[in-house]
Order: sequence, then C-alpha cells, then structure tokens
Amino acid sequence: MSLEEEIAKVTAIAHPTRYRIIAALSAESLHVSELARRLGMSRPLLYMHLQRLEEAGYLSGRLELSPEGKALKYFEVVPFTFTIDPAAITAAVGPLEAPDLEPKKESGK
Repeated sequence: MSLEEEIAKVTAIAHPTRYRIIAALSAESLHVSELARRLGMSRPLLYMHLQRLEEAGYLSGRLELSPEGKALKYFEVVPFTFTIDPAAITAAVGPLEAPDLEPKKESGK
C-alpha cells in the first residue's frame, strides 16, 4: 500500500462520528434514513461520512427496493483489521534518503 493510500485509510477512520457509524453498522446493515435517526444526524452530513468510509474500504453500500418501490441505500461494515505500528509506517514511507547537506555552488560567479 502506498503512503497516500495508508494515510487515506487512517484519516478516513480518524473521526468520532465515523467510529459511531461503524459501531452502529457492526451488528446489521441499515439504510441511510434509519442510520441517520439512530445517530441523530442529518442525511447529507451522514452521506459525507459514509462516502469517506466507503472509499477507504471500511463500508459497502447497496441499493434495495422497498415493498412500496422506493430505493433505499443500505450500508454494512466490510470486515477489516486496522493495525498501525512502526513497521507499517516504515513500509508505507519506503526507504529514506539522507538530505544533501552540501552547499550548492552558484554557476557563473
């Protein structure tokens, strides 16, 4: 995983509301309106958080039709393990090169 991908996964989950979303969805998949009611938040704000979690691979969304023919978007947690340690950070960053400490000579002077 690249450094950018690793940081995106960390920042996607590093929010208290997103922790609450994952906790609410860990037992069952829920449609957005029900999830918004349970969490006490607006659907537009919830969608923003759901999108970040889905893009990072923590959630999966699907559309289902209700008996009345209304499209409902359901989300569920994708099983994951989140581990961050010095080895994971080192692997994401890759080899470090020492900075060039030699003063640069100006040409033509």
